[in-house]
Amino acid sequence: MPRKKSEKYQTGLCTVIITEKPDAATRIAQALAEGMPMKKEKRGAYWYEFKRGKQNFVVVPAVGHIFSLDTIKDRSGWKYPAFDVEWSPSFNKKGSEFSKKYFYNIEEAVKCAKDFVIATDYDTEGSVIGYNVLRFLCKTEDAKRMKFSTLTRDELVKSFENISQHLDYGQVESGLTRHYLDFFWGINLTRALTLAMKSQQQHGFALLSTGRVQGPTLAMLFEKETEIKSFKSKTYWQIQTLCKADSSEILAEYEKSRIWDEGEAKNIFESSKQAEFAEVKDVKKRQYRQPPPPPFNTTELQAEAYSQFKFSPTQTMQIAESLYQAGIISYPRSSSQKLPPEIGWEKIIKSLARLKNYAQLCHELLKSSLQPVEGSRTDPAHPAIYPTAEVADSSRLTAQQKKIYDLVVRRFLAVFADDAVRESVNVSLDVNGNNFVVVGKSTVEAGWIDFYKPYAAFDEQLLPELKIGQRLAIIKIEMLTKQTEPPARYSQGSIVKEMEKRNLGTRATRAEILQTLYDRGYIIGKSIQVTKLGETVTKVLKDFCPNIISEELTRHFEKEMEEVYEDKKKREEVVEEAKKILVELLEDFKTNEEKIGKKLLNGLLESRKDQYRLGKCPNCGGELRVIKSAKSGKRFAGCGGYPKCRTAFPLPQFGFITPLGKECPVCSLPTVRISGKGRRPFIMCINHKCKTKEEWGSKKEKIGSES
Repeated sequence: MPRKKSEKYQTGLCTVIITEKPDAATRIAQALAEGMPMKKEKRGAYWYEFKRGKQNFVVVPAVGHIFSLDTIKDRSGWKYPAFDVEWSPSFNKKGSEFSKKYFYNIEEAVKCAKDFVIATDYDTEGSVIGYNVLRFLCKTEDAKRMKFSTLTRDELVKSFENISQHLDYGQVESGLTRHYLDFFWGINLTRALTLAMKSQQQHGFALLSTGRVQGPTLAMLFEKETEIKSFKSKTYWQIQTLCKADSSEILAEYEKSRIWDEGEAKNIFESSKQAEFAEVKDVKKRQYRQPPPPPFNTTELQAEAYSQFKFSPTQTMQIAESLYQAGIISYPRSSSQKLPPEIGWEKIIKSLARLKNYAQLCHELLKSSLQPVEGSRTDPAHPAIYPTAEVADSSRLTAQQKKIYDLVVRRFLAVFADDAVRESVNVSLDVNGNNFVVVGKSTVEAGWIDFYKPYAAFDEQLLPELKIGQRLAIIKIEMLTKQTEPPARYSQGSIVKEMEKRNLGTRATRAEILQTLYDRGYIIGKSIQVTKLGETVTKVLKDFCPNIISEELTRHFEKEMEEVYEDKKKREEVVEEAKKILVELLEDFKTNEEKIGKKLLNGLLESRKDQYRLGKCPNCGGELRVIKSAKSGKRFAGCGGYPKCRTAFPLPQFGFITPLGKECPVCSLPTVRISGKGRRPFIMCINHKCKTKEEWGSKKEKIGSES
């Protein structure tokens, strides 16, 4: 018997198209409808109805995962290991209530369905979203599948006309495997850590977490932190000479850039000081071609957006996702560095030529045949990230969207441009028998650099024309004493590239994992620093359960999930293996639970002390701390020497306060970062009378990109 028709939707049985987000529903309905689709709304969420030929269609959106894994509740409360789980509506979880209206709209829509089309994002996450809607709300496990990389009208119509008759079960099974593994790791290890510490506390409760990828990522960051802390600086010397050639000044350096023996350095310095001039001993010129960088994949876009704008990976993906939903860039979660001809290179470039900022560049490219420079990485689902032929209306973009869009467009154009031609000039100078060198670099032919401005930055050190035997007047010679620097910390841009290199997480999850580490208080700062709490959690796991933070184990399961995708392994087989390994890990954990709990508690208490330390008191030299008034409940910066020292400064009553360990450049008092959910982070001086107050306020937009 046919399903009972719903009066809430159009009369007659229809094809129900399920999308991942509301914006995608709008674009799909507008692309496929003959005429304008009818927009309907209920519970504050909307859907679309339209006709195509003789068929009736309903396009109804989800909002990401409207089903999620959860433990099956029992009377025993929190315990581990816990493997009894079920898929349940996401709105059952606190903070996800907004998905309820979309859930009920889909539930009503399927009552009039004769068949279904899944039009969620074409990747493992999108496939899991669509599959769960199918089996739990539509009561079926198969449907037709639209596959697209952009939300442009042309591609959506093409996707519909070439629709797949079945789901991509490789994506579905691989995605489900990842969900089970990540949930089992997260729920069990979080319970283990939290309960171990709780057993040592008389009062209070603190949630600690780790995960299948989160743990190894934090361990990697801690490894860098240990390397920095154990670094011992060494002294070395450099000798430089400033010479004059006609009207130009040249700074040359002794051939050994680091002289480790002070005596040797002094001898070279004293000998060089005797010289009346520097004689050009050799000049070597070399021209070389530098090809454009490959088109963006997810990791490279995140790294470049951080480098250029200091956008965090999470922020970059949110902005890129909004541009994708608007139909003006392709799907931003891709590993590919390929731009296949099928995307229509010429059509896109001709469309971009309508935009004033790119017109001249596009016309230049269209004068010759098009062939992009590509990288080696591929992705079976999507090409590299590129701008679509539906060009942006800049008046509708935010300042941040304009930046990411411009970055994507210029990178796309650059890959079709000519190589740049660069020249290096190596000059050797004889200074009283001592060999000094200077290197000049310049751009001979800009090529793709002109297309990727202002994001292509190269050192340009122009040297005057020099001839062998030419004598240069010496202006001065200096001996500099320097110290070796510790290795640099990972930035938010470099960490996602390192995670990709080590095969930790996926292009879609790395930004989220990094953000989780910030949210848990395990790391802070743009130049990523592991906190006392993050350090403690890592040390404890390393000492008692090292496999929990094992990169090898994480990579093993990444490989197994690829095999599930390729139908070389079954999901159940991989999940059972993961459960078995987890049971072994948790048995080791249980054996050492008391020791682990004590160390975790000590680390938490130390972390809280660090969190409240602001810096030196300007009046007594004591320690300024964040203090909460027992009487008013308000927080302020106060001296630890109270009541002898009554120095105090007001602090904002909202958000999280993170001491930066840096002094205000004007009044020398401590500075802090104020951040919080739903608020733009900003930096401020704690001195409410400081002259920088207005300046800090004006910088909020700039500082706000900080995670």
